[in-house]
Amino acid sequence: MKVIKFGGTSLATGAQVQRAIAIVTADADRRVMVVSAPGKRQSDDVKVTDLLQQLADRVVDGLSTQPIAAQIIARYQEIATYFGLPAETVDYLQKHLDLIIQRVYPDIHYLYAALMAQGEFMNAKLISAVMQHLGLPARFVSPRDLGLIVDGQPQAVRIREESYAHIADFQLTPDEIIIVPGFFAYDQQGQITTFARGGSDITGSILARGFHADLYENFTDVSCVYAVDPKIVAHPRAINTLTYREMRELAYSGFSVFNHEAILPVIDVGIQVNIKNTNDPTAPGTLIVPDKDINHHHRITGIALNKNYIGLYLHRYLMNTEVGFTFRLLKILRKYSISYEYLPSGIDDLTIVINKDQLPGHLKERLLTDLKAEVHPDQLRWFDDFAVLMIVGEGLYLHADLLAIIMTKFSEKNIIPLMINQGASRISLMIGVHAEQAEEAVRAIYTLSEQHQDVTTKD
Repeated sequence: MKVIKFGGTSLATGAQVQRAIAIVTADADRRVMVVSAPGKRQSDDVKVTDLLQQLADRVVDGLSTQPIAAQIIARYQEIATYFGLPAETVDYLQKHLDLIIQRVYPDIHYLYAALMAQGEFMNAKLISAVMQHLGLPARFVSPRDLGLIVDGQPQAVRIREESYAHIADFQLTPDEIIIVPGFFAYDQQGQITTFARGGSDITGSILARGFHADLYENFTDVSCVYAVDPKIVAHPRAINTLTYREMRELAYSGFSVFNHEAILPVIDVGIQVNIKNTNDPTAPGTLIVPDKDINHHHRITGIALNKNYIGLYLHRYLMNTEVGFTFRLLKILRKYSISYEYLPSGIDDLTIVINKDQLPGHLKERLLTDLKAEVHPDQLRWFDDFAVLMIVGEGLYLHADLLAIIMTKFSEKNIIPLMINQGASRISLMIGVHAEQAEEAVRAIYTLSEQHQDVTTKD
């Protein structure tokens, strides 16, 4: 049995939904279909999830919700019209959204979670209605029906372990296809909560594990995972196979094709994930597999770039001799609910690398003030133009000369590294550079990776 998930671009229009249904019905093993909210129809379009966030903003601000709600419903009406569905299908969605808007929630975070989950809920309802209209044995099934229970913050929940047993107990009738909305689940109080953005990938992975699937297919708008962003390097190398660890590193560091948390449910049970293209479903795509299933390792598998960082550089003499120094820094970050991404350090200095989304502008000065009062640094300054390159490959550690080659190339291009850090797993190398030099740095490393693409066979 296969679990198959479709991303927002794959379900943005009636024609795209038709393609997705054709893919599902082309293979009798595809029994569980996980759907995202409708995505962009063209580059200047707005995703339904983003419209729902605007809707939530208006609810919080006490403004009229009608204009945004009308835009949202119009997206579903467009798909319903394409398939000739009766008017009551979209009427139901309209009434349902109105009820969600009017509901009272425990706090603002639950309100946002509930509203932003409706893109997937309404799309799953609509697509199940479409498939039934076409005479297909389809059934809408909610996360509650499957027994998905979560813990955590309303907009960043984690699955509870007992959920997998609940899913395994769920009875599929012969030959039916169940349509499950991704991205959200219910907590123990019955409140709607969501995974992180891109959480439909997580739902698909959870269901693959719970149903003991043979394969988790994740359909998106690209035919495979590429070694580097095609917007930076034209026609980059396609990656046929990735390990779980490589995918986690690359997805967390900038590859947007798959949510980095989505690998976690399938890792323990070793289910393979196949990234495929809705518009080219016969292409083999990219397989994400356990390390034991890989018999080759590229020197560099992929290079990710993330410009959404800011660096806080701190210098103080004899910092390394002071017991608890780093602990005091982290207590201040905790005070403002800020988590750090990287913390490279020397004997007298360190850099705290923070995702910009974690640090609204009004906190920057308050953070500096607290740090000055607590640790009395000799120097303290922000690197606002900070970008991180993550070089990933299971065979990375086998090549002792790699860093020297990269630095030589950087020197030729006058690219100045701000910091260098190798991950403890030895499959990743992180290099911080000025944001304005980041894309040139990626191209330089990619050129090297293609020139020195050694393949090492494992014993």
